[in-house]
Formats: sequence, C-alpha cells, structure tokens
Amino acid sequence: MAEYKAPLREMNFLLHEVFEAEKLWARLPALAETADRETADAILEEMAKLAANTLDPINRSGDEEGCHWNDGVVTTPNGFPEAYATYCEGGWGALVGNPEFGGMGMPKTLGAQVEEMICAANISFALYPVLTNGACLAIDAHASQELKEKYLPNMYAGTWAGAMDLTEPHAGTDLGIIRTRAEPQEDGSYSITGSKIFITGGDHDLSENIIHLVLAKLPDAPKGPKGISLFLVPKILVNEDGSLGEPNAVSCGSIEHKMGIKASATCAMNFDGAKGWLVGELNKGLAAMFTMMNYERLGVGIQGLGASERSYQSAIEYARDRVQSRSPEGAKQPEKAADPIIVHPDVRRMLLTQKALIGGGRALSTYVAKWLDIAKFGEGDEKQHAEAMVALLTPVAKAFFTDKGLECTVLGQQVFGGHGYIREWGQEQLVRDVRITQIYEGTNGIQALDLIGRKTVANGGAFFDLFAADVQAFIDANSDNEALAEFIPTLASELQRLKEVTAAVIDAAKADPSAPGAASVEYLHLFGYVAYAYMWAMVAAVAAPKAGDDFYKGQLKTARFFYARLLPQSAALAGSVLAGSETLMDLEEELF
Repeated sequence: MAEYKAPLREMNFLLHEVFEAEKLWARLPALAETADRETADAILEEMAKLAANTLDPINRSGDEEGCHWNDGVVTTPNGFPEAYATYCEGGWGALVGNPEFGGMGMPKTLGAQVEEMICAANISFALYPVLTNGACLAIDAHASQELKEKYLPNMYAGTWAGAMDLTEPHAGTDLGIIRTRAEPQEDGSYSITGSKIFITGGDHDLSENIIHLVLAKLPDAPKGPKGISLFLVPKILVNEDGSLGEPNAVSCGSIEHKMGIKASATCAMNFDGAKGWLVGELNKGLAAMFTMMNYERLGVGIQGLGASERSYQSAIEYARDRVQSRSPEGAKQPEKAADPIIVHPDVRRMLLTQKALIGGGRALSTYVAKWLDIAKFGEGDEKQHAEAMVALLTPVAKAFFTDKGLECTVLGQQVFGGHGYIREWGQEQLVRDVRITQIYEGTNGIQALDLIGRKTVANGGAFFDLFAADVQAFIDANSDNEALAEFIPTLASELQRLKEVTAAVIDAAKADPSAPGAASVEYLHLFGYVAYAYMWAMVAAVAAPKAGDDFYKGQLKTARFFYARLLPQSAALAGSVLAGSETLMDLEEELF
C-alpha cells in the first residue's frame, strides 16, 4: 500500500483558482479577519503532515487490532490515544468552531479539505473528531448560553468528545417511535432512561469526557416525530466550576463487531436515569439534531471521497510498477519482460474513472462548503438562498460521494488483481471501511427520498430551480468561450434533461404517491452526474488556458474523459426515472 500523500495541488487549485475562496472569505465579515490564502495554505500543509505521518501509519494496525470492550470499558487500538493527543495539541478540533468559545472560526470551504485528508488517512480515527465537531455545531446553534460556555471550550479543545445518540433497536430511520424517556427534575435537568445502538464514539479512551446528544421523549409528549426532544447528557457530570464530578448513569453495554471501521468504537449505550439538559425547545429536538445530522452527512460524503483518493493513490502506484503483458500498441519497455499494466486500456479505464469521480467529488464538496459558509456567515436573501442550496445538495453529497466511493475503492482493488484481495496490500480494508458510509447518517436510499421528496417535490422544484439557475448562469457566461466549446453544449443538454425529468417526477407525484420513491435513487444519481459535469466544466474553464502546464493538462483531459465515458450514464438513469412506479409496485408480495 502506497503511503498517503495529501493532494495539496488539487485542493489549492480548487480553493484558489476554481472557486476563488479568498474572495468569498473577504466579503463575509466573520471570515474577513481570520481566513486568507496564506493561512489556508499553511493549515492544509500542516494537516497533510499530520495525516501522512501520524494517522496513516496506524490505519492498518488499527483495523487489525480493532477496539476492545471489557466490563463496560472501551479502549481504542494502540497508537490511537497518542494520535488523538497530537491532533488535539494542534488545535484541529477548534478549526471551524465559534471563536466566542475557543474555536478558530475558519470557513467550511477550508474545513472540507482538512476533513478529506483525515478521512483518506484513517476513516476510523476521523470519526471521533468529526462527531465531536457535529455535536459542537448543534450545541452552538441550539443550546443555552450556559451550556455553550460550560461545554464548548473543552469540546473544541478535544479534552471532551461528542457523540450523537439516535438509533434504538426497534427504531432506525423512523425516529418517531423511539422509547427513550426524559423526565423533568426539580433542578431543571431531566432524567434520561433508555438504550441506543450503533453509537459511533459512544465510549472510548481518547478524551476525559464524552458529551452525548440524546433524542428522548417526555411522558406527555405528542406521538411521532413532533414529540422528540434533544438532551445533552455527559458521561461524567460537570461541576459548577467546570471540573469533572461524579460519573453519570451512562454506560456502554457492548461494542459492535463490524465489517470495517474496526478502530472506531460503535457502541450500545445505556442511560439509566442519567442526568441531562434540554438543548433547544421541548418537542423540537429533531430539528436541533438535524443541525448535527446535516453536518455529518456532508462529512460522511467526504469519507467516501477520502477513501477513493487513498485507493487511487495505491492503485496508480501499483499500475506503474506491476509489469504484465505488452501494450496493444507495441512494447513500451522492451528491456523488461513485460510492460507496466498502466498501458492496458482496461486498467486505464479503472484509474481514469477513479480520477474523474474523485476530482468531480472534491469540486462538489468545495461547492457545497461554499454554500455552507454563506448560509452560516451571510445575511438576508443571500443567506436564505444558500440555506436552500445546502438543503438540496446535502443528500446528493452524502449519497453520491459514498456510492461512488464504494465504486472507486472496488476499482482500486481490481487494479491490483489477486493482490487486491489480500489484506497486506490495504485495498480490501478501504472497500470494507467505505461500505458503512452508504448506510449510516441515513441510508443512501433515505437520502434519495429526501432529495426527491422533501427537497424537490414538496416545494414544487423551488430549490432545484436555484441550482439550475446557477448552472445556467455559467453556461450563459461561457457560451462564446472557445476553450469550453467541447463542454458547454453537452452541459446545456444535460441540464435540460435534468429539468425535464424533475418536472416529470413532480407532475407524476400528484397522482401517484409511489412516484417519488420509485424515482429516488436513479434521480439522485442523475443529479450527481449532472452536478459533476458542472464541476468539471468549471475546472476546464480554468485549466484550458493553462494546458501547456502538465497539471492543468491533466485536469482538462480528465474532464474530457468524464464527459465522454461517464456522463452518458445520465441517459439510462433518466430512462429509469421516467419509467415510473408501475413495474416496481406491480409484483405481489408473495411473488418475490
């Protein structure tokens, strides 16, 4: 397995040349004083070192050893506590945090690149700080000033970690039927009783305390999702002076034995009258939790992207070194017994597919992060516009990145042939690790339903129209750009196809309640391919005039490959969507 090297050139290209992020930062007052190109570049370079020198070396050993559970105590693999301490000493947990409570206040456009490096180097490790970041975001957005002051500084510092406790044995996606109870106490706190499963980072030995955000219902709460409240429940109670007090009634009953991410503790958590505090308003906990959930969904998408990049780096190194057969165009290295396998068309197909999907995904993650920054730091109509774009694009980023993440890691494994199936080469671990990303934080099927249902059909395509207008503006601005003549007409026709399919599903949903669900997954993938086409056109607009340089030449040629070999899948996806729900719903249950 090749040693991981962060793709800093590609990241800087997207940040500074394609999206011109520093111009965005300069016009948003909250970022103007903290974020600039010099600072951003220094941060990326430092994380690249940490990822390569600290996180990557314990990736395979962490997978081999896994986490341990002994009488309620969870320990992480060798090297993880030390790596976590190094991570915290660097202040990385505070990167995008609120400066009022010790955060650095950096933009998500920068944070997304940092997250990718952590995930590429070690997904299992990444899950611990990423969950803490999401918990901090929810607390900062919804908790009382007292709770923020009491918990956020130590969480940003990494001294305390965060966890999100939603799922119960009988309630996965359908959170409205959770059974965990919250009973009000005279001191203003609540007594939390219930069990949660599949809790990432629910317990571990990395931090002094773990702050759980727990969904629960009061005894008299309305039925269904409208009766859910959110509570902050520390593993160890915190005294008035901020010091740690007695253990709370929170325990880990077991850890899961999983297909992948084995160095990440996935816990069954028990709350036995644990003391907790309300976050936000009673019976509005789901909305508060979704602040964290939506953050995590982009983060999970970036996990798929990071695993893809890690797999690609190893695959390209192997393809250059492994000799097997001769090039169909004649011997490329006649002095050797055979040519490197990178000369073969099918190997090039696999590598270029990885490269094109990774490049499109990295661009789209930066694009979504840009809208997140505007939604967080902008004002007025621009802020509302950005919030709508984030709502629309989040399920696409989560599901498309991770579906393509599995595809890319399998392709990387395939490049290795039989060696890809052997543990010591590392590719099979990436396949196992990335597989969960399609499942947690809402399965990709749920993401697809969210995109087509709540984010498109429910508002008559209003959110979609914002995205379509953004793509159309780019098309109009470059209609006479000769350097993009090979891309713009295709992008225009693909956008038109997506518009027509979107309108057809919205119309079909009026008479057929199954229409959105039947169309959902194919629609999300169609949306993803068109979004990537937009990203690659933006990349080509910058790269084409500079194609005399090898880096830009590589970007331009990869864009051509995407348009010629991958984008045509959109036609088949559109056909599946337009086929409707009839054949899907027609088969009687007993005939399956």
